[in-house]
Amino acid sequence: MCIACETQSAAVSTQESGNFLERLLGIMNSANLSMMLSIGHRTGLLNALQKAGPSTSAGLAEQAGLNERYVREWLGAMTTGRVVDCDETGTVFSLPEAHAALLTDVEGSNFAYITQFISVLGTVEDRVVDCFYKGGGVPYAAYPRFHEVMAQDSAVNVVARLHDAILPLAPGIHEKLSTGINVLDVGCGKGRALLKLAERYPNSQFTGYDLCPEPIAAAQEAADQKGLKNIRFEIRDLSHFHLDAPEAEYDFVTAFDAVHDQARPDHLLLGIRRTIKDDGLFLMQDIGASSNVAENRDHPVGAMLYTVSCMHCMTVSLAQGGLGVGTMWGEQLTRQYLATAGFSQVNRHKLEHDILNYYYVAYPDKSE
Repeated sequence: MCIACETQSAAVSTQESGNFLERLLGIMNSANLSMMLSIGHRTGLLNALQKAGPSTSAGLAEQAGLNERYVREWLGAMTTGRVVDCDETGTVFSLPEAHAALLTDVEGSNFAYITQFISVLGTVEDRVVDCFYKGGGVPYAAYPRFHEVMAQDSAVNVVARLHDAILPLAPGIHEKLSTGINVLDVGCGKGRALLKLAERYPNSQFTGYDLCPEPIAAAQEAADQKGLKNIRFEIRDLSHFHLDAPEAEYDFVTAFDAVHDQARPDHLLLGIRRTIKDDGLFLMQDIGASSNVAENRDHPVGAMLYTVSCMHCMTVSLAQGGLGVGTMWGEQLTRQYLATAGFSQVNRHKLEHDILNYYYVAYPDKSE
């Protein structure tokens, strides 16, 4: 290679390294800012700032009932992160309306909860690093706040849009629920979607399964408080659902963001086909992606979802001796599993309000 070519190549390499260093610094800033946004969400600071308008750190601390010194430092992170505005004196702060629309309850589209995933998943980093060396996984019990965050996610993406956007994907389901049918929700978590259905459709019967005792206890408590008699929740390991699912028991089965992190998604789907009636329907919300990582390079939140998979969904499955298909198992593998389970007709939908998920409406193959 000529000297000029080598010099040019070195210059290009230096420029590329400089560009990536700039990007790396942005990644570090954004990751740390995410943690501060999480704290702002959990402490109510974001909502308090939106309600109060332009405020000093002392005024905001008083409004939110928090310690001023911590609020002042938080405002520093929010200001340098271009989330919050401040005046030229650096003492009066405000939350722009466009930011408040996405980070507070003012317009009913509070997405600040998403930032909690960084800190929640960070609590198990040491254990996941250990798995890189030894294999295995980290169990559900290691994530004390994960169900709380997922319940918030469900409230935004599922519960709030259940009747106007999600249920209409299942033809005739409103009439059937009104008349009275048997409904099962697998991986129900705290049961918020199922509770809403049980309230609205008193003639139908609802059952929720989840592996973890804590969300099931919370779901049952909520049902008792509402006085609902047409709903029940059960702690259940669905790893062998293909063998122990009640046969032809349910008219309608749902799974909201729950199938991919099961120990055996294949067994779960086989069990759902076993328990669903021939004229029944399966509605499944799961991550919208391709099974080919190359096709996910332009996914708007691909890096986040692969990280969530590595730090939770994949590893909790492996902890049970499962397949560990991961969050980004993708549409191709999803369709393959559904077909093997006995769902040959599968319609996939993308809803405007939900940038993360696909919605699959699957019809069971008829029994011979």
